[in-house]
Amino acid sequence: MDEGHASPRSGLHHADTDRLAPAGGGRRQLLDRAREEVAAKGWHLMPPAAVCHGLGVAPDVWEGFAAHWNDLAVDAYAAESGTHRLRRFGQFLLSRSGEINALPHDVFVQPQDSNPLYVDVQRRFEPLTAAFRAEPLLEALMRALGEVAAGLDVAGEWIVRVHPFRVVARAGSLGEPTPEGRHKDGVTLVTSLLIGRDNVTGGRSTVYDADGREIAATTLSEPGSLLLSDDQATWHAVSPLQPQDAGRSGYRDVLVTTLAAR
Repeated sequence: MDEGHASPRSGLHHADTDRLAPAGGGRRQLLDRAREEVAAKGWHLMPPAAVCHGLGVAPDVWEGFAAHWNDLAVDAYAAESGTHRLRRFGQFLLSRSGEINALPHDVFVQPQDSNPLYVDVQRRFEPLTAAFRAEPLLEALMRALGEVAAGLDVAGEWIVRVHPFRVVARAGSLGEPTPEGRHKDGVTLVTSLLIGRDNVTGGRSTVYDADGREIAATTLSEPGSLLLSDDQATWHAVSPLQPQDAGRSGYRDVLVTTLAAR
């Protein structure tokens, strides 16, 4: 749902996200609930308190983690469609036991029946910085997402693709988090973790079923909010951003992390 509005299908009001208590209070219960809901409904929203508890991090971690978003590079492909977007890209291999190994930097390609704007396009992005790759929070997130993805597919290993994004909105120019519109990523699990947003309205995240019907919608507004969806069974999109104060630009920072069975 957008700010202050409810989605008729999701049944979740924006204000409710702050009141969702950690289910059962333990990390295991939180991740079990996320895995079960993604498998059953196609999506799951974790509020910041639940994410912090599930990852074993303090709530004040987001401010330090957000500093990495000041060191992103221009996305030349998005610029072709008029969107000012900054990003980096990295790939990892996650074993069933939780071991993580960085994969060599490579082009990013999305398969057929996924992203209509970039299908089979070999896009080249700047790699993640060494400091970003070394973040304990990133490792904790990948392991937690591996546990959720295990409810959707059986895999000995997961290919984890990590995309830190900043989408900029300026007066007279909308910021487009998903210039391709409704799409898939061609993976098993797709997730969007809000890092921060400043002077923007919009950015409504919507999940659709296989027939294109809206099944969930929310505007991620608090750092640490995490939206997860089954990329095999659903589609997703994010509405445009515009500056709240037209006299200055605004931005929305997210970490998109996807897992594909290998």
